[in-house]
Amino acid sequence: MIVEIGHFALVLALAAALAQTIVPAWGARIGDGDLMAVGRSSALTVFACVAIAFAALVYAHLVSDFSVLNVAENSHSAAPAIYKISGVWGNHEGSMLLWALILAIFAAIVALFGRSLPPTLRADALAVQGLISAAFLLFILLTSNPFARIAPAPFEGRDLNPILQDPGLAIHPPLLYLGYVGFSIVYSFAAAALIEGRIDAAWARFVRPFALVAWGFLTIGIAAGSFWAYYTLGWGGFWFWDPVENASLMPWLAGTAFIHSVAVMEKRDALKVWTIFLAILAFSFSLLGTFLVRSGVLTSVHAFASDPRRGVFILAILALFILGSFALFAWRAPLLKQGGLFAPVSREGALVLNNLLLTTACATVFFGTLYPLALEQLTGEKITVGAPFFNMTCGVLLLAAAAVTPVGFGLAWKRGDLLGVIQRLTVAIVAGALAAIVATAWLSGGSILAPVAMGLAIFVIVGTLIEVVMRIGRPGVSAGVALRRAAGLPLSFWGAALAHIGVGMTVLGLAGAGFGAEAIVTLHKGVAQAVGPYRITLDSVGDRVGPNYREAVATMTVRTGDRLVATIEPARRKFAAQPMTTTQAGMVTLNFGQIYVSIADPAPDGAVPARLYWKPLVTLIWLGGCAMALGGALSLADRRLRFGVARRAKAALAAAPAE
Repeated sequence: MIVEIGHFALVLALAAALAQTIVPAWGARIGDGDLMAVGRSSALTVFACVAIAFAALVYAHLVSDFSVLNVAENSHSAAPAIYKISGVWGNHEGSMLLWALILAIFAAIVALFGRSLPPTLRADALAVQGLISAAFLLFILLTSNPFARIAPAPFEGRDLNPILQDPGLAIHPPLLYLGYVGFSIVYSFAAAALIEGRIDAAWARFVRPFALVAWGFLTIGIAAGSFWAYYTLGWGGFWFWDPVENASLMPWLAGTAFIHSVAVMEKRDALKVWTIFLAILAFSFSLLGTFLVRSGVLTSVHAFASDPRRGVFILAILALFILGSFALFAWRAPLLKQGGLFAPVSREGALVLNNLLLTTACATVFFGTLYPLALEQLTGEKITVGAPFFNMTCGVLLLAAAAVTPVGFGLAWKRGDLLGVIQRLTVAIVAGALAAIVATAWLSGGSILAPVAMGLAIFVIVGTLIEVVMRIGRPGVSAGVALRRAAGLPLSFWGAALAHIGVGMTVLGLAGAGFGAEAIVTLHKGVAQAVGPYRITLDSVGDRVGPNYREAVATMTVRTGDRLVATIEPARRKFAAQPMTTTQAGMVTLNFGQIYVSIADPAPDGAVPARLYWKPLVTLIWLGGCAMALGGALSLADRRLRFGVARRAKAALAAAPAE
C-alpha cells in the first residue's frame, strides 16, 4: 500500500508542477497577485508529494519488498542497511526521483524565503522551476517508474552492483545532485530576469547564495566521487577524464565562472548579460551530463540506463531547456541595460580574465568529450581523446586561472594598482619559483607540467595568505588590533581566501602525482618490496566472510628503514548474488601522501600479484576540494547573503519614521 501511495504522490506532484508552471506565469502577465501566489503553494505541494514518493521508495528498499522491480533489481535482503538506502539512488529510476526531489527542495526554498523579491520575478522563477519539475516528473512516470511491480515477486533480490556497495555511494551522488540540480534555480531566475527584461544588483544578491550552495555541493561531490573511484576501482587513479566525469566538471567550471561574475554584478552592477549567459550555461551542462549518463551513448561505471526511449525523452528535455533558454537569451538580452564601467586593471578586470580562462577550459572539455561520441554516431569510427589532450589544454588553462587568483584577490575594485600588488606578492613569486626549481631538479627529466604546477600552487597559497595578512595587520600593529581587524572582515572575504587556498592545495596535490612511484610485482611472504621511500612486506593471506560476500585478504606491513609505520589489508571481494569480484585497496596516509596497494586473486602457493603505489601529497587533492566547499559555506554565512536580510532591512526602514 505504501508503494502505491508513493506512486500516486508522483502523479499529484506532476499536477501541482503543471499548476506551478502555468498559473503564476499567467498571473505575472496580467498583474494578478492572487494568481502569482499560487506559485508558492504549488511549489510547496510539489515538494511534499515528491518527498512522500521518495520516502515510500526508501521504505520499500529497507523492508526488501521484492515485488517492486526497482528493489528486486538493486537490493538484497542480506545487504547492510546503508547499502539498501544508497541502493535507492544507485540506479536510474531512483536517481531520477532524487533529482526530482532536489528540484522541489530548491523551489520550496524560494517559495518560503523569496518574499523580498519582486512578486513578478518570483512568480516567473517558480514557473520556470515548475516547468523543469514537470518535465522530469513526466519522464519518470512515462519511462522510469520506480514503483513498477513484478509478479510473481522473486524470493531474493539481484543485489546492488558490487562496485557501488561502498559508503562513497551513500555520499557522492546526493552531493553531486545537489550541485547539478542546484543550478536549476539559478537558471530559473536567469530565465525570469530575461522574461522581465530587468536585472540588477538585488537580483544578484538573491541568486548568489543559491549559486554558492550549488557550487559548494558540486565541488564536494566531485571530490567525493574522485576519492571513491580512487580507492574503489583499484587502479590507483583519481581522475580518468571519463565522459561522465567530464560531465560533472563542465557545470563546475561554468558555475565557478558564474559565482565570480555575479560578484562583479553585485558590487559594480556590471557584466549583466554575461552573468545571465553563465547561469544558463551552468544548468545546460548539468542537463548534458544527465543525457550522457542515461541515453546509452556511452558505457561507463557511472552510466545507469541504455533504453533508447529514455535517451530520446531526455534529448527532448535537453532541447527544450537549452535551445529554449538560448533563444530567449538572444531575444531579450539586448534589452538589458549594461551596468557600471571599470578599468582593465581592477578586480573586475581580473575576474573577467578568470571567466575567460574558465569558460575556455570548459569549451575544451566539451569538445574533447563530445567529439569522439559525435564522430562514432555519424561515421562509426572510434577514437579516444584522453589525458594528454585534456592535460595540455584544459589543464594549462586552469593553471593559468589559478595563477591569476592571488593577483585579482589583491586588486582594488574599479581601478587597481597592478605594480603595487606584484610588489606585495614578491615573497609568493619567489617561493613559487624556488618550489618549481627544486621540483624540477627532484623530478630530473620528467614532464615539466608537474614542477610548474607545484610552483603555481605555492604561489597561490602564499599569495592568498599575504593578502589576508595585509588586511588584518601591518608592521607595528598590535596583536589586539590585528584580531579586531580580522573579526571585522566580512565572512565572504574569509570564504574567498579559504577557497583560493583550497585551489592551491588541490593543484599541489595534483602536482605531487608526478613525483610518485609505482611497482607491479608478485609479493611472496616475508619478502620486502620497495616503493618510493617505503618497503612493503606480505605477512599472510586469509579469507573473511562479510554480510553478502567473501573476500581474500592480504595482510601487509609498511616500513621505512627498520621502523614499522603501518599495516594494510588489501582484499579481493566476491559477492554471492552477482558473479563479480571487486578490489578493495589497502591504503595508509603518511605526511599527506599515501601508500596504496591493490591485489589480484592470490595464487595457490600464497603469492599475491599486486600494484604498489607511493603517492606523495595526493590527499591534498581532496582536502583542497573540502577547503573550497567550506570557503563557499563561509561566504554563504555572510549576513549580507542570507535569505530574508533584504526583507528585514526594508521592514526596519519602514518602521524608523514611526519611531
